[in-house]
Amino acid sequence: MAWLRGFGSYLPDRIVSNVEIGSMTGADPAWILQVSGIEQRRFAGTGETVVSLGARAAQDCLAACGAGASEVGLILMSSGTAERRFPGPASAVGMELGIAGIPAIDLPLASAGSLFGLTLAAQLAGAYGNVLVIASEIMSRAISLTVEGRETAILFGDGAGACLVGAEPGIAQFVDAVLHSDGEFAEVLRLEHDGSIHMDGKTVIMQAARKLPRAITELLERNRQAASEVEAILLHQANLNLLTRVAQSVKVPENRCYSNVARYGNTSSASMLIAADEWWREQAGKWPGPVVFAAFGAGLNWGAMLVR
Repeated sequence: MAWLRGFGSYLPDRIVSNVEIGSMTGADPAWILQVSGIEQRRFAGTGETVVSLGARAAQDCLAACGAGASEVGLILMSSGTAERRFPGPASAVGMELGIAGIPAIDLPLASAGSLFGLTLAAQLAGAYGNVLVIASEIMSRAISLTVEGRETAILFGDGAGACLVGAEPGIAQFVDAVLHSDGEFAEVLRLEHDGSIHMDGKTVIMQAARKLPRAITELLERNRQAASEVEAILLHQANLNLLTRVAQSVKVPENRCYSNVARYGNTSSASMLIAADEWWREQAGKWPGPVVFAAFGAGLNWGAMLVR
């Protein structure tokens, strides 16, 4: 048995509007909004790193939970944009938090990493106590801000999110999760070490629009939970059109599919936890009922989790 204890997030100060990114890529600002639902995104500053963003989100999470870093028994950190091949950022975040010596595991899973991290945390909390799940991405350094790269560049932003999972009762209890992977489409969304992100947008959206609703439906049916009873769906914030399609496919009101993509763009694996943090702050300290977390990303990896 595992429980959510709370969330945290960190967004860089620099706001990049559609006008600004449009001037870099030759994209019309109105077109950007139409195809993505994104109005602006955040870009990390020169001195900011995946580690520094992740540490800020972790500190925010711990403060929100009223927990000290010394209470953390395990770190799980997702990032697809770490600055080097190894070591990954997880152990460095542990050092920044002053808890060097506890196990810290990297999950280089773009977009779906935070969901996989939460699922692992729910299984490991019994052995390690409090598990700190962090997702941190600097996507602005993985895109090509050119006319050729505009269809991808307009989508992404930077940020970090965090969640504390424990074995003791917290704000909500984990019920179940389903995870899937399919390497057949691995080449459609990738980031090489010496290049910018490659995304076959049409294929990615088609796969996500099919696989996410199926995973959510699989999860709900397995737990005899009616979709109409789900109070919120907290999704990876890819773009507004996908969020709308998922809500329609699962047959839940669109306003129950939480969205902050207009403000932050697609922050890859950080997006679901950033959204969860903002959503939870709006709940005035009371978990409203069944909530579904869901994500889809490179690999391809996808899945859904039920919490209530």
